[in-house]
Amino acid sequence: MDKTVRRYYQLKKKQKEIEQELAELRGQIIAYCEEQGQTELNVGSYRVRLVAQDRREYDDRKLYDALNDTEAWRLVSRADPAKLAGVVKMNVITEETLSGTYTTKKITLLQVDRS
Repeated sequence: MDKTVRRYYQLKKKQKEIEQELAELRGQIIAYCEEQGQTELNVGSYRVRLVAQDRREYDDRKLYDALNDTEAWRLVSRADPAKLAGVVKMNVITEETLSGTYTTKKITLLQVDRS
């Protein structure tokens, strides 16, 4: 068991280092594309794409106040955008009910594929 725990620790440490390096490289690639004014770019045998996306960040308190229904709140239980989208899709609540309970944050997704 000692070897298993040690290996797990080593891999988690390596994972953290890899995620940090990926974040740095992602930032450099996005910055370069933005400087070039490009959302798609071919670099050697790789195709780089930037995809802009709006994400909702809900405020739990505002959401709870807006729902005015403990049954609806139990379905959601916290401000989870995926759950909320599902509840809206099922017509349990409306988009209008959610108005004012979130802020919209623009994010950039990075996709890199081999050409």
